[in-house]
Amino acid sequence: MKQMKLLIQSILICILISLLTVSAFAQSNDLPAFPGAEGYGKYTTGGRGGQVICVTSLSDDYAPGTLRYALYQSGSRIIEFKISGTIQLKSDLKITKPDVTIAGQTAPGDGICLRDYPVIVEADNVIIRFIRFRMGDAAKQQDDALGGRNHKNIIIDHCSASWSTDECVSFYDNQNFTLQWCIISESLRNSIHEKGSHGYGGIWGGEKATFHHNLLADHDSRNPRFCGSRYTNQPDEELVDYRNNVIYNWGHNSAYAGEGGSYNMVNNYYKSGPATSSSIRFRILQPYADDGSNQQPAGTYGHLYIAGNYIENSSNVTNNNWAGVSLHSSFATYAPNVTVSDLKENNEFSVEPVKTTSAQEAYQDVLSYAGASLVRDTVDKRIVHDTQTGTASYNDGGNGSTGGTIDTQTAVGGWPELKSTTAPADSDEDGMPDEWEKANNLDPNNPNDAQETTVDGAYPNVEVYLNSLVADIMQNEGSVATAVGELKKNIDPLKVVYNQRTKKLDIRHTRTIVKIELYSVTGTLIKTFNTAQQTQSIQLPALKKGVYIVRVWNDQNRAYSRKILNY
Repeated sequence: MKQMKLLIQSILICILISLLTVSAFAQSNDLPAFPGAEGYGKYTTGGRGGQVICVTSLSDDYAPGTLRYALYQSGSRIIEFKISGTIQLKSDLKITKPDVTIAGQTAPGDGICLRDYPVIVEADNVIIRFIRFRMGDAAKQQDDALGGRNHKNIIIDHCSASWSTDECVSFYDNQNFTLQWCIISESLRNSIHEKGSHGYGGIWGGEKATFHHNLLADHDSRNPRFCGSRYTNQPDEELVDYRNNVIYNWGHNSAYAGEGGSYNMVNNYYKSGPATSSSIRFRILQPYADDGSNQQPAGTYGHLYIAGNYIENSSNVTNNNWAGVSLHSSFATYAPNVTVSDLKENNEFSVEPVKTTSAQEAYQDVLSYAGASLVRDTVDKRIVHDTQTGTASYNDGGNGSTGGTIDTQTAVGGWPELKSTTAPADSDEDGMPDEWEKANNLDPNNPNDAQETTVDGAYPNVEVYLNSLVADIMQNEGSVATAVGELKKNIDPLKVVYNQRTKKLDIRHTRTIVKIELYSVTGTLIKTFNTAQQTQSIQLPALKKGVYIVRVWNDQNRAYSRKILNY
């Protein structure tokens, strides 16, 4: 009997430890990837809690100190840079190991650029910030500069991409994805692709995917191409939020396609340029009907909420965005009875929030802060200048293209030199410089304090350092909480306390609670409580010993789950 009692006590202790672990992870998952992360990739954790690996060499091999070595390691990891410059890749750089943060903002000097081969995200839980992806045609690769599909929990922030021979940046068929504040420019048109003329911005989509505050400039087409649910045959799951982007100097098409799915196209800024065909200067979107050649039935099409978009030099389309929407001929073939009104949604699709401004405000913000903007290179400076002035610094693209669309990077001067400075001293190699640790009352000889949360009470200290390097940029954009108190409210809005003696459940939320559900650990609904308060005390019914799940719904129709133990 005594042994049985000890066994039960041991089991209860294990369950309590498990619950504490679950609670810790729940709080971690409520913490944004970084201040200013928005959209569906907002809660990506990347390398949080893992080792810090430093890149000290611009070589491309598997030797310690290289980027490829750092990406090839297993486990959670934060990759920092102790050097700036251009890495000449020798083969595709595939990110195949999950749980990684690539912190390009740590590079001392002008930053990091990757050239010659594509960078492909083939893992879950990835954060990439302040990196340049400028592939070019020197290695004769027919590929995207940056891309990935069929993964989840990814956020790409403040990156610059150009000189691809296929699409410049393509992300689709992912889950919980964000591409934000990036400059995507100058895909190569008459280059080395076996199919001939390209010059494409990207294929974009996903099952909960956000694309906001990006600049698409100097692409002939696919600005972007919405992938739709062609390859998944799950149009009800395809959900894309596309807002506050700037599109400049598209050639023969702006955005198009979207064969299946739900799309918000909100407050984007369209500015034609020297290469833009006169017949499509005021086009926002050309929807397609699926031709049935992939995984879903022919005739499948998307549903669209389109509002607030600004089209330079067209008050007509600015005032009536649907005047900038024209159906592709595929509708006549595969969905002949469908009209534009069948695609039109009158209400915005509910999505993960993004701070949204008018298209005109977004235009100014994107040109000021997008891309690897901690130190803008000459390429991004030129692209921003051309967008602002409505011009093309280079009219001759190198192989027949004109008006700002180019065929080879040599036509615009090639890769700029990125100079490096000396990285700050870091005695304990914990990813935080000695001087920064001293200034924040940390011990520069104690590597363990990197994962503590003593500096701001929210993020691990090493992440506070990473975020501090670009705090001015993020705050000036207006997308970041300016006080730790405000951030904490966003981090853990729900508190659940269960009193074993009284069997009462006390719940507090930063928003109004509308419903509370109690489930068994197997998922059986036991009881529902309806309310309309921020705090609620509930007397639970008689329960057997064990683990139960409390699900709390707020007035934004968002659910939070916590586990409780009854013994």
